[in-house]
Amino acid sequence: MDLKALYMYASVPALLLCCAATFIQSPTDVYGPVSLHEPTPSSARDFGAVVSDAPFAIMRPDSAADVALLLRALSSAPPRPRATVAARGAGHSLQGQAQARGGIVLETRSLPRAVAVVASDGDGGAYADVGAGALWVEVLEECLKAGMAPLSWTDYLYLTVGGTLSNAGISGQAFKHGPQITNVLQLQVVTGNGEVVTCSPTESPDLFFAVLGGLGQFGIITRARILLQHAPPKVRWVRAFYDSFEKFTRDQEFLISMPEQVDYVEGFMVLNEHSISSSSIAFPAHISFSPDFGSHGKKKIYYCIEFAVHDFQEDDGSSVDHVVELVSGGMSYVRPHMYSAEVSYFDFLNRVRMEEESLRRQGLWDVPHPWLNMFVPKHGIARLKDLLMDTVLAGHFDGAVLVYPLLTDKWDRNTSAVVPSTPDGVMYIVSVLRSADPSRCGPGCVEEILEQHRRVADEACRVGGGIGAKQYLARQPSQAHWRDHFGSSWDRFAARKARFDPVRVLGPGQGIFPSTDSASSMWR
Repeated sequence: MDLKALYMYASVPALLLCCAATFIQSPTDVYGPVSLHEPTPSSARDFGAVVSDAPFAIMRPDSAADVALLLRALSSAPPRPRATVAARGAGHSLQGQAQARGGIVLETRSLPRAVAVVASDGDGGAYADVGAGALWVEVLEECLKAGMAPLSWTDYLYLTVGGTLSNAGISGQAFKHGPQITNVLQLQVVTGNGEVVTCSPTESPDLFFAVLGGLGQFGIITRARILLQHAPPKVRWVRAFYDSFEKFTRDQEFLISMPEQVDYVEGFMVLNEHSISSSSIAFPAHISFSPDFGSHGKKKIYYCIEFAVHDFQEDDGSSVDHVVELVSGGMSYVRPHMYSAEVSYFDFLNRVRMEEESLRRQGLWDVPHPWLNMFVPKHGIARLKDLLMDTVLAGHFDGAVLVYPLLTDKWDRNTSAVVPSTPDGVMYIVSVLRSADPSRCGPGCVEEILEQHRRVADEACRVGGGIGAKQYLARQPSQAHWRDHFGSSWDRFAARKARFDPVRVLGPGQGIFPSTDSASSMWR
C-alpha cells in the first residue's frame, strides 16, 4: 500500500510507525491533524545536485503551530528522535543540507509569506515583518511599494528569508551593512522541542543569536523582522578591469574604506573571454575589454571590480557623477577600461536572474554545482589565489570565481556564523562557482572536482599552519572537521544544541550532530 497521507497529533507519546510503506498511527487528539505527504523528487534534490538523500515524508505546514505540533511529537521520546526534520526553502543548498534521509522534509514555502512594511516603529526605524518562506525578491517587491528596502542582500534573490538567515546572507553591501543576519530585529522560531518563541536581542536573546547563522540546528525560523532603509530609484553600476591581483585587491580595500560614498563592492576573476561575456549579460553598457589570455602559451588572468552608488535623483545626477569621478581617480585599473551604467534599483539587485534565464535556455541551470565558498583573512588572500591557480583553475573551468572584501566588525559574534580571525579586520569571500555540464562532466568528473575542492579547503582551513580560512555554505565531512570549523565557539554551539534541540531532531543534512543509529532505525 502506497503512502498517501499521514496524520500526526500534538500529544502523541505513543507515536508508532506500523510500516514505513503505509502510515503512522497515533491516538486522536483535540489539537487536530498535521498532514504529511509522500516525498517528491525535489525533496531529495538541491541546487548543488551532488547529494540525494530521500526522506520518508514531506510536510507543508500552514503555520508555526503546525511546525510545533510536528516537532513536539518527534522530540517526545529522548534520547533519540522518532524522525529527523530538515527545513527546505527554495532548495538552493549545495550538499544535501536541507535533506533528511529517512526523515521528514519540511517545506517552508508553504508557510505564510506575507510582507508587512512598517515605515516607522516610533523611534524613526523602519522594518518589514516577513514570513520566513518568502523569497527575497518578494520582499523587495513589497518593500519598494513603500519606497523602502532591506539593507543587505544576497546576489541571487530567489532564496527564502529563513534559508539565508540560517547561514548568513552576503553580497556586495555586506562591507557596509554587514550580512543579512546582522540586520534582523526579531524572529519567530519553533525550537527543536516544539516551542514557538518570539525572540530578539533583548527577548530570549540566546535563541535569537543561536538561530542566526545556526545552520538549522536549533529551530525553524517562521517569521523575521527585517531592518529597512529608503530605496534609491536608480543605481550607478561601475566595472573596472585589472591585470594585477595586488592592484585589484588594493582598490577593493580602498572602496570599502568609503562607505559614505560607495554602496556595493564585489569583484571576480576574468579567466577567459567567456568570463567577460557571461558576467555581462545583465550589465547594460558595452564592454570593449578584450585582453590577451595567453596566446603565447602562458596563461594570463585578469580581474574585474564592480561597485555601485545609489542615486536618489535629488539633483541632475551630478552628485553621483562626482562620487564616481572621485572614487575612480584613486583606482589603478587598466585604463581606459572602466564602464558604467544607470539601472533601476530593482534591476540591479535582480541582476543574476538574467544570467539564470540565459543558463536555463542553454540547459545549464539544472546541472551539478560543485561549489567552494570560503572566508579568507586578508593576509592569506594572495596565497589562496595561488593555491586556486595551481589546482582548481589549472585546467578547463566552467563558472565564475568571486573575490571581494568584507569587514569582520560588521559581523555580530553572538550569532552562530563563523568567520576567520583577522587582526586587521578585513577578510575576503572567495566563491568558486562551477557548473558541471553533463555533456562534458559526468558523475566521476563531479566527484573529482569535489575532491579537489576538499583538498583546497583542507589546506586553506588547516588548523595551525593553513591560511586560516573558514568555509561557508559547506557540509563538513566529519564532526571532527566541524569542531575545527567552529574552533573556540564549538562548545557554545554544542551547548545551544543541547538546550534548544536536545533530541537532535533538526538539521540532519548538515552532519554536525550525527545520529548513532542508522536512518532506517529512526522509525520504530
